[in-house]
Amino acid sequence: MNVIAVVQARMGSTRYPKKVMACVNDVPLIELLLERLSKAKLVDEIIVATSSNVNNEPLVKHVTKLGCRVFQGDENDVLDRYYQAVKYTKPDAIVRITGDCPLIDPEIVDEVINAFLDSQVDYASNIYPPTYPDGLDVEVFSFTALEKAWRDAVLPSEREHVTSYISETGQFQTVNVSNNEDNSCERWTVDEPEDFEVVSAVFTHFLPKVDFSWKEVLQFKNEHPESFLANKHMIRNEGSAMSEGAKLWKRAKKVIPGGNMLLSKRPEMFLPEQWPNYFSKAKGCKVWDLADREYIDVNIMGVGTNILGYGHPEVDAAVQRTVVQGNMSTLNCAEEVYLAEKIIEMHPWAQMVRLARTGGEANAIAIRIARAATGKDKVAICGYHGWHDWYLSANLNDDKNLDGHLLPGLEPKGVPRNLQGTVYPFEYNDYDTLEKLVNVHDIGVIKMEVSRNEGPINQFLEKVRRLATEKNIILMFDECTSGFRQTFGGLHKQYGIEPDMAIFGKALGNGYAITAVVGKEEIMQIAQSTFISSTFWTERIGPSAALKTLEVMEQTRSWEKITQIGKDIASKWMVLAEKHELSIETYGLPALTGFSFNSSKALAYKTLIAQEMLSKGFLAGTNVYVCIEHTEEIISAYIENLDPVFAMIKECEEGRDVMSLLNGPVCHDGFRRLN
Repeated sequence: MNVIAVVQARMGSTRYPKKVMACVNDVPLIELLLERLSKAKLVDEIIVATSSNVNNEPLVKHVTKLGCRVFQGDENDVLDRYYQAVKYTKPDAIVRITGDCPLIDPEIVDEVINAFLDSQVDYASNIYPPTYPDGLDVEVFSFTALEKAWRDAVLPSEREHVTSYISETGQFQTVNVSNNEDNSCERWTVDEPEDFEVVSAVFTHFLPKVDFSWKEVLQFKNEHPESFLANKHMIRNEGSAMSEGAKLWKRAKKVIPGGNMLLSKRPEMFLPEQWPNYFSKAKGCKVWDLADREYIDVNIMGVGTNILGYGHPEVDAAVQRTVVQGNMSTLNCAEEVYLAEKIIEMHPWAQMVRLARTGGEANAIAIRIARAATGKDKVAICGYHGWHDWYLSANLNDDKNLDGHLLPGLEPKGVPRNLQGTVYPFEYNDYDTLEKLVNVHDIGVIKMEVSRNEGPINQFLEKVRRLATEKNIILMFDECTSGFRQTFGGLHKQYGIEPDMAIFGKALGNGYAITAVVGKEEIMQIAQSTFISSTFWTERIGPSAALKTLEVMEQTRSWEKITQIGKDIASKWMVLAEKHELSIETYGLPALTGFSFNSSKALAYKTLIAQEMLSKGFLAGTNVYVCIEHTEEIISAYIENLDPVFAMIKECEEGRDVMSLLNGPVCHDGFRRLN
């Protein structure tokens, strides 16, 4: 009998990079694993199967130096890697060992090989069900079974996990080796840095002896349980059930507070523990995750940045030309002048522009200029205006002041207490409250969104404009979100109300970082009397992207298209709701449309939609930020797949437990600390 053990290992682990080369007393884990595995009496040869990725070169060199054969194959198709590694030898039995199991026990390896030979099956293991500690997993299978799996397996999970097709399809004869005592709760594998702490403690305890048995490790654990606490909270085989994106998100939260840079993109806001999290590419209204799975984005489309769809060819070409010609220089870029002139052309009431790269920056710039121009500190606000101190100071008096302004639960921690009493929120369409604020406080600036979830009533905007004029207050419209959605420019153009200042962002560059503060000359010139300056406001990519984006918008009349698409989606939601006798309310600008269930379980239903639609290939929730790539065919498919989810929700309204349908926690409804 020819028995070959194939150890799959690579340097690019998502959760714990380079773990196979992590050292215990200067000895890499892969070397410790190979030394222990070599003690298996029934194994004739060991092959380390890694990928051809250049990052694996240190591993290849070290294993080769040890005298072990190395095969390099496909990075993601591990099943193919195994097959190619042994196809010329065609061994009678192949032993699968993973590189994250340095405590592998040779006696257990021999025991599973014997079970395979004695039972004359296609596949033997000690993991169905597991009774040995995690990290002592052994699988043995015939070359015939491997070849059939290699030929017939099509699912990404079957190609990645090698034996899934053999062990789960029911086409092969199998046998399991069990221990007389269930120790499956013990975790001796190395998937995370905490795991390495435990395994390192084990080797350090036994060194210089390396061929200690698993029962000796168990005895050590019973005598020194403190050495095994670091990974006690982890779940067996968690990694095999997690996507690459979920693994990377778990890793991200260890090095990035909250996990990422933008609250709106955190997976907890959509589908905790299941959302793809990271993308490899995006085009049109489609997104591919790290495993190259394709999804149709009928969700927030880059948080509203891509009206023209992802990767618009003309915009990208303009950016690529800029990259080739140079993005930064000691000299200024001419594009910033051209862009400023274009924005002013679209808004004749304005005469001057300052450019930045993010909405938060633009809002901070605008407030600085407006306060300098009026000589007054106090600002009345309506809507969401970013993360800066000046905005969050509204919650110094009452931490619920901003609850009606997009994100509930925003805490003003880190905001200087002396800013208390400088910012006063008022609700949209509540003119009386605004008037009282102006009469009681020395308000110098009224800063508001033109519209978000509802339109103006009772001439609200006209009244605000008149009040600002009468009281010599600067009226500022934050159009970071609303700009270019219903008009070619600011939404205020639709209502015929001219502000003194306006802010544009998000869609202005179709995914490239560019924002603009626009205003009347006598106000904007004040920027020269205060210090407002930043190096990367002078880079060239943003203005180049914006100029081409505006050109394409004008050619395609994109604002008309996305408005009509959004209205169509909202009407289809209502039809579904009526069909299934569900009570919903739609809200938002047509191109930023959304709906909510009139139910105490609304958040769970939103999570259920995200879960079920994800399984059907859609990034979806209860809102859609529309782009011109959302074709009639795509929207029809989206609604068709949403229909049975609404049917499930109807069952839940009639008594079915929605929590029994969810595969993870309910999504968040606002700002929360994410550990």
